[in-house]
Amino acid sequence: MADKYTIARRRSMVKEARLHQRDAADERQYMMNEEYEVYEKQGAPTGAMAFHYHSFYEIIYVLEGEYHCLLENQSYHMKKGDFLLINSNVMHRYDWKESGEKLSSKRIILWITPKMLEELSDGKMDLEACFLKKDTCAYHFPVYYEEQLRGYLLKVAMCSAMDVELPGAKQVLDRGYLTLFFVYLNTLCNKNEYLFAANEEATHPVVEAVSAYILAHMEEGITVDDLAAQVHMSKYHFLRKFKELTGMTVHTYITNKRLISACQALKEGCGITEACQRSGFTDYSSFLRNFKNTFGVSPGKYKDFY
Repeated sequence: MADKYTIARRRSMVKEARLHQRDAADERQYMMNEEYEVYEKQGAPTGAMAFHYHSFYEIIYVLEGEYHCLLENQSYHMKKGDFLLINSNVMHRYDWKESGEKLSSKRIILWITPKMLEELSDGKMDLEACFLKKDTCAYHFPVYYEEQLRGYLLKVAMCSAMDVELPGAKQVLDRGYLTLFFVYLNTLCNKNEYLFAANEEATHPVVEAVSAYILAHMEEGITVDDLAAQVHMSKYHFLRKFKELTGMTVHTYITNKRLISACQALKEGCGITEACQRSGFTDYSSFLRNFKNTFGVSPGKYKDFY
């Protein structure tokens, strides 16, 4: 039986346990470990103003306030209790121009790799399914269900503060809570009544048209003039408008789209040269350099991992 000192120490550790908090201006878009990361952010997310993407899944859960997020060409206005699920290699950004002001919120963010979710699925249930739906990726859940999901997230985040001495116990707890969270989440995501309504979403026709044109002409040379013609704008007006909407230049956006296409080709089993060609890179050295700078690994290592 634990003595009074041990009991008091454990209570103190639980009381002091907090979600890891990151500054709202923090622009880090990579995980600190190889499997998952969960943290809290508060305030206007000024560190995620430009389009970005990553090879892992992301969940944003709004605890307080309001939050606007732009995924590709779709904008979501989130409020307290809402969940946003972002698939891997989907371009997204914090979008505050919808309301003309920077909204402030407190939110929990979970990053998790496809490999980790595949391991948690254990061949019995596809826990990645909630990220792969085409109709929407934003949900309102009834308060009871929302609190259940929040409870699992907090338990995952606070496992590190628990006084667990058995070897491997923390990993078992982590995976157990994560499994419970994703089983529960996937079950809820299958219910259409929890989807965002159409009036809670907004499309950006300029980004939509540009994205569609790039996808349709991925293996070809794409110029700014081509894209400007698609949205019926002058070249210079288009460049300004696109930067305003996405936070990045047209050239950078095209490059990122090509890199995402290359990732998908590698996952499908293509060789590195074929992935380079299918994604429209005409310079192999440029492809290798851009890939390594963006993902931190070579295309070969990325292919081996997936």
